[in-house]
Amino acid sequence: QVNLVESGGGLVQPGGSQVLSCTVAGTSQAIYKMAWYRQASGEERELVAHIISDGARTYADSMKGRVIISRTTPSKTAYLQMNNLQPEDTAVYYCNVRFGGNTMDYWGKGTLVTVSS
Repeated sequence: QVNLVESGGGLVQPGGSQVLSCTVAGTSQAIYKMAWYRQASGEERELVAHIISDGARTYADSMKGRVIISRTTPSKTAYLQMNNLQPEDTAVYYCNVRFGGNTMDYWGKGTLVTVSS
């Protein structure tokens, strides 16, 4: 059974940094894409960044220049380094995975990032 284990999140002051991690467990399938989405209260879920198997990365315009997504292949872990966080970045951040040859998306339970002084 596929399980996405997220960690990180919590309270951070404006201008601060946070690192989120997501590890894929319970499967030996090859990963095609790992991504982070976020959903603020009352808003729709939106893409933050994704990284695909060849290393190509895509970032949302709202966070471009402030986030870096990376991935360690053997451990099937993706990281999201977020810098210069602002109150408007407050949201639940979700890990998302898609495996090769599969159109189904798997989601983590989400981790709350709160940016406040």
